[in-house]
Amino acid sequence: MDNLITEAEKYVIQYLNENLDGKFVYHNLSHTQNVVKKANELAKFANLKETDKSLLLLSAWFHDTGYTKGIDNHEAESVKIASAFLKEHNVSENDIKSVSDLIFATKMKHEPKNELEKTIRDADCSHIGSKKFGDTTELLRKEWELACSKTLSDEEWLNMNIDFLSNHHRFYTHEASAKWSKIKSENLAQLLKNLNKLKKNNTKLKQKEEALSFKKNKTVLPERGIETMFRVTLKNHITLSNIADTKANILLSVNAIIVSLVLSNLVSKLDNPSNHYLIVPSIIFVLFTVASIILSILATRPNITSGKFTKKDVANKKVNLLFFGNFHKMTLKDFEWAMGEMMQDRDYLYSSMKKDLYFLGLVLNKKYKILRVTYSVFMIGIIVSVIAFAVAFQFFSGATPII
Repeated sequence: MDNLITEAEKYVIQYLNENLDGKFVYHNLSHTQNVVKKANELAKFANLKETDKSLLLLSAWFHDTGYTKGIDNHEAESVKIASAFLKEHNVSENDIKSVSDLIFATKMKHEPKNELEKTIRDADCSHIGSKKFGDTTELLRKEWELACSKTLSDEEWLNMNIDFLSNHHRFYTHEASAKWSKIKSENLAQLLKNLNKLKKNNTKLKQKEEALSFKKNKTVLPERGIETMFRVTLKNHITLSNIADTKANILLSVNAIIVSLVLSNLVSKLDNPSNHYLIVPSIIFVLFTVASIILSILATRPNITSGKFTKKDVANKKVNLLFFGNFHKMTLKDFEWAMGEMMQDRDYLYSSMKKDLYFLGLVLNKKYKILRVTYSVFMIGIIVSVIAFAVAFQFFSGATPII
C-alpha cells in the first residue's frame, strides 16, 4: 500500500501541474500537500490501522483533483479521477468505494459518519487552526475573485470568516481539537480585532470625507467604483505574474535536475564504444532541456529602466511615478516633489495608474508567451528524446542498453 500512495503522490502532482488552471491559487497542489500532511499527523496521533491510514492518505491526495474540471461538483469529478487511478492499480472495489466516500465527505455540508470521514474533514480545514490562517484565507479570497468573479469588501470578508468560525465549523476528532482548537480561538479573536479596527478606520475616514466636502477648491476624490477597479485589477496582475514566475521556476528546477542526472549518470558512459549509439539521443535530450532552462530564465528575468526623470517630464505628465524603475535613481527630495505634483492633479494620477496597468499587462503578455513556448519546447523535447532513444536502442545498439 505504501507503493500505491507513492504512485498516487507522483500522479496527483503531475496531474495538477498539467491540468489545474492558474486561477486556483488556494485549491492547488500546495493545499493538497498540506491536507495530506495534516491527515498523516492525525492518523499517527489516533493510532489508525495501516489500512485505514492508507485509505485516508489516498483520499487526501485526490480530494481536490476535480477542480481541474471546474468548481461545481468537483468532489464527484475527484472521485472519477481517483477511481480510474485505483482501478488501473488493481485496487479492490471496497477500497475504491471507501476512498470515494472519504472524498465526498470533504463537502462542507456533509456530516461525517465515521472516524475516517471526521479525520479527512479536519485535515481539509486544518488551516483554521494554523498561525498562517490569515495568509491562507487571503488566497481563498483571491481565488473567488479570479475563478468566481466574486469580490468582497474587507468588512464583508471579515464578517464571513467570523460567521464561519463561530457558527459553521468545528473539529470532529479529539486529536484535531487537542492540536488546533487553541489557535482557532486565537484566529477568531484576531478577526474580531481586525473588524473593530476596520470599522473605526471607516468611521474616521467618513468623518474626514464629510469635513473635506465643506472645503472649497478641494481635490476631487476618486469614486469608489474606480478605486475598486484599479485595486482588483492591479492585484490580479500581480497574482498572475506570481503564477507565471512559479511555473517558470518549476520548469527551471525540473530541467536543472534532468541535466544534473544526465551529466552524472549518462555522459560518463558514452566514452564506451559499445554505447556510442546513445550519443545522438543524449545530445537531443540535453539540447531541449537547456533550451527549456534558457526560456524559463528569460520568462523571469527582470527588466529595470533608467530610473531618472526631469521636472519637465513631470510637468508634461510623461513619467509614471507609480513604477519604481522610473525613480529609483532620483533623490528623495525630487521624488517627494514629483509625487506632490501628481497627487494634486487628478488627471495625472489616473493617467499614471492607467499606465501602470498597461505596462504590467505588457510584462504579463511577454511572460506568458515565453512560458507557453517553454512548455511546448519541454513537451516536444521529451517526446523527441524518447523517440530518439527508442530508435537508437532498436536499430543501433550492439549490446545491452544502459540502465
